Amino acid sequence: MPIALFRPIRLVAFVMIAVFAGTAASRAGDDEPVRIDVGGFKLNSVLIEPGRAADLPPIVFLHGASTSLYDPMFSFRRLLQGRAKLLFVDRPGHGQSDFGGSENILPDGQADAIARLMHARGIRKAIIVGHSFGGAIAAALAVRHPEMVAGLVFLSPAVYPWKGGVAWYYNAASVPLTGNLFSTLIVPPMGLLAIDQATKSVFEPNNRPSNYLRETRAMQALRPRTFRRNAQEIAALSDWAEKASPAYRKIAKPTVIISGDADEVVSPEVHAKQLARNIKGARLIMIHNLGHKSDYVASDLAIAAIEHVAGKKTNLSAVAKITEKRIAGDGKG
Repeated sequence: MPIALFRPIRLVAFVMIAVFAGTAASRAGDDEPVRIDVGGFKLNSVLIEPGRAADLPPIVFLHGASTSLYDPMFSFRRLLQGRAKLLFVDRPGHGQSDFGGSENILPDGQADAIARLMHARGIRKAIIVGHSFGGAIAAALAVRHPEMVAGLVFLSPAVYPWKGGVAWYYNAASVPLTGNLFSTLIVPPMGLLAIDQATKSVFEPNNRPSNYLRETRAMQALRPRTFRRNAQEIAALSDWAEKASPAYRKIAKPTVIISGDADEVVSPEVHAKQLARNIKGARLIMIHNLGHKSDYVASDLAIAAIEHVAGKKTNLSAVAKITEKRIAGDGKG
């Protein structure tokens, strides 16, 4: 039986990752989000400047489906602030970014938009960190704008075609005419009912942090237009990947791929392992008992991967063992 991108039991978790949080007020000291025109539409982003002792090149973070820039900020800001210029981006149609044209449904259009944003934000080259769907954008950036990519860190990436289609509610939300009605009338109450188990499932077997919903400000994911655009992106991803993935072999940047053998949202067999075979010199790290949220659960390992692609001497194997030991008991009672 082929391993699909999404296993049905976890699918609600992927699309409803943080529905009931509400949009929290900015914490004191937060850098203000800025919306910048990138060619007829605006992308929202937060830029955190490096400290005097910065030791890493600029880093751009690309979030997954149904989330916003606050998702990677929750995982990485505290751990990396001061060490590099950090750019957190709301992908087109997510968070407070505009949708732009229909080309932005595909990773190619989103990658082009983010490249323009990097220029506007004064970033000529950066390490690109992409989680889940954000991994497809990272791959597209490396293929289409290699001069802007210093290195790549893929976290539980979704980057290849898969068999089995997508969940019924993706199809329902993405079709013409009735998709708008479904996204407006059905999605909000369904999200409210699904939120608790959904957010637990996307982390499983690992533990969901208690403040995750509040800190990631993810109520935005249930806005009807946003939900529908997200469904259109997911529905189009496999066909895009079938055409785009042969070009991954052209990627010649330092690359680390992190995935978990307990990921039931995005199959590591279909995606992470195949990507490691197709990018020359890529380092694959498979973590036992790690689910889909490698960006948060394995954030220390992800930072070690960033250091590695930046050319620092980092013992990734040792950090991976520490991560495995820390989460060994998750989900076992």
